[in-house]
Amino acid sequence: MLLRLGRSAARRKGRYIAAWLVLVTLCLGTSLGLFGNESLFDRLESGDLEAPGQAQTGRELLRASDERGLTVMLRVDGADVLDPALADAVGEVVERVEGVEGVGRVDAPMTTEGWPSEPSALTFVADNDPASGSFLIVANTGGEVGGPVQDAAVEELERAGEELLAPYADELSIGGTGLLIDDIIEQIEHDLTRGEGIALPLSMLLMVVVFGGFVAAGMPVLGAIAAIAGGLAILLGFSHVMSLDASVVNIVTVMGLALSIDYGLLLVSRFREELARVAPGVPSRDLGRRQVEEAVAGAVATAGRTVLFSGLIVGISLSGLMLFESSVMRAIGAAGVSVVVVAMVVALTLVPALCSQGAKRLGRRRGAEAAPDDGVFSKLAAAGQRRPGLTTLASVAVLLFLAVPVLDLRLNTSGVELLPVGAEQREFFEALDEDFPALATPTVTAVAQATPDQVAGWVGEIEELDGVVRVDPPRDLGPLPSGVEAPGSEPDGSTLVSIAIHTEDGAMADAAREVSTTLMEADAGFPTWVTGQAASLQDFTAAAADRAPWAVLWIGGATFVLLFLLTGSVVIPVKALVLNAVSLGASLGVLVWVFQYGNLESVLRFESAGGIESVIPLLVLAFGFGLSMDYEVFLLARIIDLHEQGYDDNTAVRLGLQRSGRIITSAALIMVIVFAGFAAGEMLVIKQTGLALSVAVLIDATLVRMVLVPATMTMLGHWNWWAPRWMKRIHARYGVSEHASPLAVADGS
Repeated sequence: MLLRLGRSAARRKGRYIAAWLVLVTLCLGTSLGLFGNESLFDRLESGDLEAPGQAQTGRELLRASDERGLTVMLRVDGADVLDPALADAVGEVVERVEGVEGVGRVDAPMTTEGWPSEPSALTFVADNDPASGSFLIVANTGGEVGGPVQDAAVEELERAGEELLAPYADELSIGGTGLLIDDIIEQIEHDLTRGEGIALPLSMLLMVVVFGGFVAAGMPVLGAIAAIAGGLAILLGFSHVMSLDASVVNIVTVMGLALSIDYGLLLVSRFREELARVAPGVPSRDLGRRQVEEAVAGAVATAGRTVLFSGLIVGISLSGLMLFESSVMRAIGAAGVSVVVVAMVVALTLVPALCSQGAKRLGRRRGAEAAPDDGVFSKLAAAGQRRPGLTTLASVAVLLFLAVPVLDLRLNTSGVELLPVGAEQREFFEALDEDFPALATPTVTAVAQATPDQVAGWVGEIEELDGVVRVDPPRDLGPLPSGVEAPGSEPDGSTLVSIAIHTEDGAMADAAREVSTTLMEADAGFPTWVTGQAASLQDFTAAAADRAPWAVLWIGGATFVLLFLLTGSVVIPVKALVLNAVSLGASLGVLVWVFQYGNLESVLRFESAGGIESVIPLLVLAFGFGLSMDYEVFLLARIIDLHEQGYDDNTAVRLGLQRSGRIITSAALIMVIVFAGFAAGEMLVIKQTGLALSVAVLIDATLVRMVLVPATMTMLGHWNWWAPRWMKRIHARYGVSEHASPLAVADGS
């Protein structure tokens, strides 16, 4: 099948290239909204983890019951708060904003009855003190994040504030939940553009060095652009059937970019080898159509199998995320699998067509692709083979040492901290919590279905908990809203009440975690649901721990089967799974050392939140495992090829590493460049993902592939290829090898 596909791409290269050109144009135009449609970035959200549990139920009850809804706030600083003229101006601003269709109540201190002595009016004044010179005007815009009501309210607040309040104040600023989400999405777009702007040119430069020319280097990059376009269009489609968190775009685009360049690099390199084989000594200008066709077909038939197996393993790794109950994880998994498929299709269709089109330019340095049997990589393998036991022990010790910080892993789920220090909305909300304590976002919120007496007694118990600073008066939410599933609720018509709890040191501090855990586990005698960042994290980790064994079983089992079909061995797949697990542990250890402990803050330009974003370990394990197996397949394909040709185990390993080492090293460097480009962004979750995957690839492509694999295969000797007889029979019938003989290629069989 791959042989026929390669021949088709070579014979009909013009059609393939034209079809991809049209497809890329349509995909980019649609995903960026250039055809008058809603763009992908218009449909992104900043979602919660939303694993089933108390936190999700509590959040849904608050959203459905809270008539006040979301707010937009205008902050006024440097004003004489008691100035009667200012009070008149504020009254006019309130009147204008209340006139915006869809806006509910608008609060301001000067328009509250009893001002300035009324305590409820002082809640809108910084530090409850008119001498502070700062106050808020708060407009309720309903329950929809973003949308026309929010936009209109923001526009009117800004306009009225500038016209009426600017003469009385030193500074005006505006904020709100919807604006915070807008900031996050804008940062995502900025980081995406910046990451691609760093990764593509540097990758191109590296491939120019590897291939010795711009034409060969440009083909994988063109393939990467096509894969990114297809990936964005797929994400747009997914956005119509599921909520897409803004970070999904960056994460999936990174994977599509890295994989497509990797696969393109492999195909172009193998094509040059095939040219050297089918047309030895023929000047590039004299290459015939038949020779080019055979070279393309041979490259797709050999390297194409490697791409196919690699893509299947990476896709399986990412599909494991779909087994978790978090909508964010499922979205990343589904979109990631789709982008891997796009990268595979690009590598097997567009890149071969481009190779055929540029064959005479590519053929000028085709001899360089045939690596000598003695070189840096063979010497590296031989060094490890001389003392395989010591080499294995030392390498594993290094990996375990790097993994030690994982034992101290602390998970976070950030709010405004996702944005970089200095971001407008982050500064607004941090200042709001500090200056307006009565309006500060509670670190923990409890929802109860109970009588007033029951609630009063429970509030007293909450106030006695360690770490609780204060508890706001309970707020009546009315009866249980229809359409919201609330496990444990009573159908007796009891009213819902929300209780805002403020704890020491923030939403992710120990106090908030301990209070959340205590309330979630306690039996209050009536239905309760605890929500907040700490509660969401607890639900997420519990749900992840529940599904993790199934995900590990699926990913490990499917990978074992694929590697068995490739190798005919049960030892090699088991060894690969164990080494990859240790390698990923090391990369997570480095991640903890940097981001949780706060090392390299000034170099990487971040402020440590004292933990790792809760989604990162799952992402690193899924993406990192797939990428590690990517290089495993690259190396094994060569070793198996040589083993089938009759080379002994040690020679096959040494020559396999020598012949694949340059490609593995180049591919790894490109991946590190891609991930590092996105780690240079400002969003904390993207920065952590980028660094973790950079480290994972670097460790795997160097210490694991270049040192550990040769050493362990030498130790195992003929046991590398062991399998029970019944499994050998299965492999003989269904197994696949990357090796394609020249005769098969020439004959078309």
